[in-house]
Amino acid sequence: MRLIGAGYGRTGTMSLKAALELIGYGPSFHMIDLLRDPSLLPPWARAAAGERIDWQSALEGWGSSVDWPGCTYWEQHFETWPDAKVLLNVRDKEGWYRSCLTTIFEAKEMAARGELRGNTENAPEPEVMRMINDIIWNGTFHGRFLDKEYAFSVFDAHVADVTEKVPADQLLVFEVKQGWEPLCEFLEVPVPDVPFPRLNDTASFRAMLGMPAAAAA
Repeated sequence: MRLIGAGYGRTGTMSLKAALELIGYGPSFHMIDLLRDPSLLPPWARAAAGERIDWQSALEGWGSSVDWPGCTYWEQHFETWPDAKVLLNVRDKEGWYRSCLTTIFEAKEMAARGELRGNTENAPEPEVMRMINDIIWNGTFHGRFLDKEYAFSVFDAHVADVTEKVPADQLLVFEVKQGWEPLCEFLEVPVPDVPFPRLNDTASFRAMLGMPAAAAA
């Protein structure tokens, strides 16, 4: 593992996954990989249950990680790979919260009602949804995600925790709207001669899982 993604989901993580794989930091582990291959789930389910995981074994073959569930265990990953660089992907909190609410949180609600059927990607397996609920909604947000100010406080505390614990020369705080330059400078790789990936916006996410179009704000 050469790069540890510490930023929460819905901060451009699918775009980052694609970007990292283009510049030699792949394969990059993302929640989408669990939807595509539920056989990857066991170590994450055990971690959600409180077990200490052999991350060297669990993430063997992966060059980087972004998104949940990896970002929940960023500190354990950094202990495992202390020479790795850490990417703290962020975005404005209002946009992040709105995106979470209309994508991954609503997908969780639809799955609980048996309404999530999938489309271009598989709907999450029940075991994957249990892990997501344990790690994100009941874990990170303590069952209080719908309290926006509480969700904001959790977001801020996470950013502060990462920036406090990671040496400055190993950390990049990054927004995907910044594009290639700061990421490539941090990783000391050439800037690709292609546009920075822009993937998995709200409409794309909802289409991917067969969710109805989001209502206009």
